[in-house]
Parts: sequence; C-alpha cells; structure tokens
Amino acid sequence: MSSTDATFSQGIGYGLIIGLGLAFAAIMLIVSKLLEKFFNEVQDSEMLMTAKRSISSYGLLSASIVSSWTMGSTLLLSTTTAYLNGVSSAYWYGAGACVQIIIFSCMALEMKRKAPNCHTYQEIVAVRYSSHTHIIALAYSLIQMITLTVNLLINGSSIFANITGMNRDAAICLFPIGVIIYTLVGGIKATFLTDWSHTVIIFAILLMFMFNTYATNEHIGSPAVLYDLLTETAQRRPIEGNADGSLMTLSSVQGGLFGLVLFGAGWAGSVDSQLFQKAIAAAPEKVSLSYILGSIAWFSIPFCLATTLGLAAAGIETKEYFPTYPNLMTEQQIADGLVMPFAAAALMGKGGLGAVLTMIFMAVTAVYSSETIAVSALVTHDIYKRYFDAEAKGKKLVFVSHAVVIAFGFITIGLAIGLAHAGFDVSFITTVCGIVVGVNVFPMMATLFWSKMSSFAYSVGTVLSTCISVSVWIGYTLHQSGTVNLTTLSTNEALAAGNTMGVCVPLVIVPILVWIKPDNFDWSRWLKEIKQDDNVKFDEEHHLEAVLSAEQNTQFELDKNEHLVGTLLRQRKYAFIATVIFVLFFLVLFPLPLYGSKYVFSKTFFRGWIVVMFIWGFIGSFVVIVLPLWEVRTTIKTLFNIITGKELKPEGDINFVGSRANSFTSSIRKDEKYEIKVI
Repeated sequence: MSSTDATFSQGIGYGLIIGLGLAFAAIMLIVSKLLEKFFNEVQDSEMLMTAKRSISSYGLLSASIVSSWTMGSTLLLSTTTAYLNGVSSAYWYGAGACVQIIIFSCMALEMKRKAPNCHTYQEIVAVRYSSHTHIIALAYSLIQMITLTVNLLINGSSIFANITGMNRDAAICLFPIGVIIYTLVGGIKATFLTDWSHTVIIFAILLMFMFNTYATNEHIGSPAVLYDLLTETAQRRPIEGNADGSLMTLSSVQGGLFGLVLFGAGWAGSVDSQLFQKAIAAAPEKVSLSYILGSIAWFSIPFCLATTLGLAAAGIETKEYFPTYPNLMTEQQIADGLVMPFAAAALMGKGGLGAVLTMIFMAVTAVYSSETIAVSALVTHDIYKRYFDAEAKGKKLVFVSHAVVIAFGFITIGLAIGLAHAGFDVSFITTVCGIVVGVNVFPMMATLFWSKMSSFAYSVGTVLSTCISVSVWIGYTLHQSGTVNLTTLSTNEALAAGNTMGVCVPLVIVPILVWIKPDNFDWSRWLKEIKQDDNVKFDEEHHLEAVLSAEQNTQFELDKNEHLVGTLLRQRKYAFIATVIFVLFFLVLFPLPLYGSKYVFSKTFFRGWIVVMFIWGFIGSFVVIVLPLWEVRTTIKTLFNIITGKELKPEGDINFVGSRANSFTSSIRKDEKYEIKVI
C-alpha cells in the first residue's frame, strides 16, 4: 500500500464524513429541540456564545478542554515522531503541550474573577487599552484560529484521501458541513456536547489500540515482544543523537528539541479564543480544577497513542504483514502522517484503518466546532458590536453570529485547499504558529495580572517580538542549511530556535516598555463597563416570561461573583501551586535525570513504562467518560421524567449538561427569591 493506493473505496470516505457529520447534526438538532421544549432553553446571543456562563460539570468542561487540544496533528504528529525518535517524542509531545493548559487555568480563573460578564478575552482588552491595541490582539487571535482550523482540514483530508482515495479537496469541503449545522442550531452548548461525545469515542478507540498491541495482538501482544522488536530496529536503524541509537531512551537530542518546539508552539493555543470561550461558559468556581483535570486527561492521548502505534510501526515495519512490505515507508509517506494508519492496518487490518479514520474525523470536527463558535463570538462582540453597532441587541447579534459561522466555513475551506496544494505537511503549520503568535502570551498574562501593563507595551511589544522571533527562525535556518524553504524551515533546530524566542523575547521587551510608559489600571472598570447583551425582546418572542434586562443579568452575575470572591481567591492560590508542581514534574524532575543519565530502558523498565501508560489511559478515560455521566445523572433523570410526564415542566429555563439554572439570568423576576443549586 502506498500513499496513493486506496485501502477503502471512495464511497467509504465520502460516506463516513457525510454520514457521521449529518448524524451528529441530527442528534444536536433533536437535543436542542428537547431542551427548548422541556427546559425552556432559548438560543439567544448569551446562550449561543457563552451558555450563560453556567456549565458546572467538571467532567464536561474537562472533556471539552481535551477536545479543544486534540487536533488531527495531535494524533498524527505524535505517532510519527515516536516512530522517528522513540519513547522520548511520545513523552515530550504530551508533556511539552499539556503544561500550557495547566498554566492557562490561572489565566482563565483570573478572567472569570475580574471580568465575570465578558463574552471574549478581547473584550477586556478593548476596555483596558486603546483601539489599536485591541485590533492587534484581535489580529493575533484570528491568525491563530484561522491557521489552526485550516491545519485541521489539511490534516484530516490528507489521511482520508490516502486511505480511501477520495478527492482531498472534497474532503476539505465536506468536513465542516455537519459542524456548521449543529453550531448554528445549538451554539456553544452543542459544542460542549459534541466535544464530549467525540472525545469519548477517541478514548474508546485509544484503549482498543492499547489492549490490542500490548495484550492480544498475534504479532506483538506484550511489552516484552515489542521491546525485542525495537531492539532489532535500533540495530538496523540506529537513531542519531539517541543513547546507543535506541528508541527506548529519553536521552534523545531530536526528541528533546521536539519537546522544546512543542513547548513553544503549544503557547499559541493560549492565544486562541476557544480556550477562553470554554472558560467563559463555565461556572467560575469550576474553572481551575476543570482545566487541570483536562490537561492530565489530554496528556494521555499523545503519550499513549504514540507509545502504542508509533513504537509498533518502528518495530514491525520490516515484517511481511506491514502495509508497505517489502519496502520501508518513504519520507513522503511519513510526512503525510501515514505512520499511524499503517501501524493500525498492520495490527488490526481494515478494522484498525476504520478506527483511525473515525479518530481523525472526531478530532477534526470537534476542534472545528470549538473554533467556529469562538470566532463567531469574537467577530460579533469585538468587531461588529464594538465598531459598527454598539446598540445591537438579541436578534441582530444572533443573526451576525450565524453569518460569521457560515463565512468562517467558506474562508477556512478556501485557505485549506490552497495551502494543501502548496504542499504543507501535517507538522509545519502546527509548529510554526508559536513563532508568530506565541509572543502574545506574556502580554495576555500581564493584562490579567499586572496593573502597570500599558497599551503601548502590549502593542509594540507583541509586534516587535514577532519580528524578532521570525527573524531568528529564518536566520537560523539560513545559517544551518544555506537555503530557506519548507523543508529547511521545518528542522527541529530551526523551529526550536524560533519558538523559544517567541516565548522568551516578550519576557524581556514588554517589562522594558512598561518601564518606559507604564499604566495604572483600575480593575473595577471591567466590572462596570462590560455588560451582558440585551435579549429581552428576543426571549419574549420565544415565549419566555418575566425576562430580565441586560442590566439585571449583568448585576446578577456581579452579585454571584462577589459571593464567590473568597472561593475564587483560594482557587487561584491552589491553581498557582498546581501549576508549579506539574510544570516541574513534567518538564524537569522526571525527564531531565533520564535525559542526562543517557539511560536506555531495560526490558523490565520498559514493561513498567507501559504499565504507567495504561494508568494514564485509564485516568484520562475516567475524567472524560465516567465523570461527566456521573455528574449529570440527576439532570438526565429529570429530563426523562418530564418527557414521560412523571414531573412537571419547569417554568424557568433550567439548563442541561451539568449546568446550573439559567432561569436566574433569563426568566425570573428580580424580586423573586431563588436558590442556586449546583449539580
């Protein structure tokens, strides 16, 4: 099987994308109608883009975070680099890109504490700084979101085209259709539900691959057998820069450089508005722990998948049952991300290939949905409402958000087709984003935590830092290779240099600029100037009674936030402590001794490594699959009882999926007594 051979028929490829896409759209349509009919849940602008800040299920929030961080490149690139460099890349992919989520938990909690009514992160930038700084922040976020979404489509279409023979451009066009439908109908609530269902399927398939490879497979079936196979591989293909040329060591130059690249590139995800959007939709007291649980669960995906299929591919590549036999995989096949499907096919035949296609579909569409609703909120509130129609209300805001969802689909499809034809592979876009937009991370942190941070330092610091990081990246490439092209720009050394500068340069430049021109921001301005949307008329048209005004909803959120201030301050302290502990563990205390000692795994140590991998897989599965179901068990029972007539339909809007009652912000009288019940 080559990269151009069709393993499945084209009909399978088209049927899977169209069938699964429309199936999820249909399910979301049904769920949305049920919630509207039995729970009085109306998709006004606040519900559409923020879920009325009410999602309070740790498991659901964690699953959504895992989904946001699980792209096609997470699956494909982690497996490819483990095949190339061994266990070091499997570990560093997880460790290098999960600590950002943990650190982000502190940022998310601070945003919820200081600006509880915001719709986007950029909204707080607009209040604090000048318009030109706000536009710069918008540009960085939009660049990241569009680039990441385009990368999703390129990655997913490449795998579907190679495995099924379907037209790649058609795959790019078809992926977004179902997502657009259910995002238009269900907004961010539909995104949370599909995030959970998609992530459940990914974990189920991941566990299937793990058990098959290390327990039941006729060709491997145990860690000891794979250890022997990898030992043979090291003799045939010693890895330059690895201790003894072995794939079973953390002492790997390229693996370490790859971890450094991922650490820098991973920060680009924090510039992405979708992570903030998930935090905005969450109940404030649930934010920090949900992000920490999400980071732990996400680590298991690249770590377990790469340790399983990446190492398996390296061990069995020369066997007669490997798809490319008697040839080895070509550089182009590896660059196309075919290590993962080839390994799955060798271990499980067409069933394994079908599982890979399903995982890729879930990863692509789940993140696409998150990006779509985040872009919709950003354009609606930070461009349209701020610069074109400050008095826009419910119906008009809903119309604009729907228009943005459709427009975003056309834009990303067009760009993906163009870049795919230009020859971008599965790793280039992922690892380059950090060089360009990662410089925005420190100014974002300073915006939330440092009152002296100024508009001048934000705007000049980010632009200047981008120029420096890009210059270092290109300059190092020219020094290293003597020429600049996609191949030379993609070396781990060049990417590590650029991404490191992207993260570190602002740490020096921004404080200097603040010293030159400081500010003294009054944090209370975010509380006073950021207000919720006016959806009174829209809600009344959809038959809600006693609807609260925008001012009343805003004040309700402020009162609730004031009531929680002690809890949020304690959680901020715990989040800082957890951040320090996890960063030290993942990046310093565990890997560096193994790297410096040049230790090559013994068979016993490798067996223990696989046991630890299974433990991580079980932890991630519990967080994503079991915890959300346990938390919403009462709500599911209530919905069933209402449908069957055992309970009366509530008069207010009582939200679903582990959420607190929306009735308090949309359908009660201000002088009514009420009780908040957290599920």
